[in-house]
Amino acid sequence: MKPEILRAWWFQRQGLEHPSKPSAAEVLEKTGWSRSVGGANPYLAIWARNRSSRESIDKALEKESIHELPSARGCTYIVPKNHYALALKIGQPKGDAPDVAGAKKFLGVTEKEIEKLETKILEALKKIAMDPREIKEVVGDAARSLGEAGKKRGTTTTLPLALGRLQSNGRIRRISNDGRIDNQRYKYAAWDPSPLANYKLSAEEAHVELAKLYFKWIGPASLANFQWFSGLGVAAAKSALAPLKLQPLEDGSDLLLLASDRDSLHSFNSPREEQIALVGCLDNIVHLRRDLSAHLDEKDKNQKIRGDKGMQTFGSVQDLNSHGIFDRGRIIGIWEYDAQKEEIVWMTFSKPSSGVKKAVADMEAFIRDQLGDARSFSLDSPASRKPRLEAIRNA
Repeated sequence: MKPEILRAWWFQRQGLEHPSKPSAAEVLEKTGWSRSVGGANPYLAIWARNRSSRESIDKALEKESIHELPSARGCTYIVPKNHYALALKIGQPKGDAPDVAGAKKFLGVTEKEIEKLETKILEALKKIAMDPREIKEVVGDAARSLGEAGKKRGTTTTLPLALGRLQSNGRIRRISNDGRIDNQRYKYAAWDPSPLANYKLSAEEAHVELAKLYFKWIGPASLANFQWFSGLGVAAAKSALAPLKLQPLEDGSDLLLLASDRDSLHSFNSPREEQIALVGCLDNIVHLRRDLSAHLDEKDKNQKIRGDKGMQTFGSVQDLNSHGIFDRGRIIGIWEYDAQKEEIVWMTFSKPSSGVKKAVADMEAFIRDQLGDARSFSLDSPASRKPRLEAIRNA
């Protein structure tokens, strides 16, 4: 299959072909959960697909039609209400979470004291949401310091151990202090009833449900693609895919798709007219499969991007380090937001069309007027972004 057809299919499946008017929750149901990490990605992802204002997205968060939850690979995602239980279930580790296991093994923490602390936290949160400092004051000695040994292991007290486990079990939920997605300052509230209260699926059955969603969001994809997103081992990933009876895209291809999609994909034609979308570096068009090269024309794979190891070629990296400009699923350029100058700094691999310029202007207005900045993640800042801005300007 021609690469341009497959790219355009993914682009359409991801709701980027023509921005429509579904709610934020509907966008996430249809195109996948949005990676958060304290950055602007969920705002950028939802806006690119339905042109929602930041206020309307924040209102959906306030009304709990969407929520930030620990989920696949233990990472946090913005998830629609219909998927809360599933997201929590697949985010739960087998046995103790790594931080709890480490605290028990190296810091003398016991299961009994964590359970006692969890009980105290739930009592404290019955009537009012609290931040960690307030919780610590209420629970008192039930949350103890882990001393110098704890500092060296990155766990200074037992409080985050109990908070993390309660959140993973759906007993408490995090609430943004200012009602926005792009920060990492939270309060905690009791979650009663828990989304998991009446959830009957086993972990294995939950991963089958995740696989169904995944291939609707971004199929065709490979076993390795799904394995990365889900965090499952090879055997567990194969077991999750088995009931779906996936079919190869073509003979000999490692890309798999739902049988219900095969005929429509093979009769699909890439649109002739350009369809431009600016998206965040963690947008699901690339994040779900983590295969950047599939979205590049061969001639563009030697284009330069500033990565973790300095300047690298696009063809050598798996992830976008700067935000992306796409045309029918093909990466045609990158962009960053200069918060000081309140402008998008961008470049394309060839002379930009008027459609690209308009798309840049529209995204720039959204960020300037509603977000104030477009951080990739919590530690991204106007200062740390300067090398990327300079690299794009020089390009």
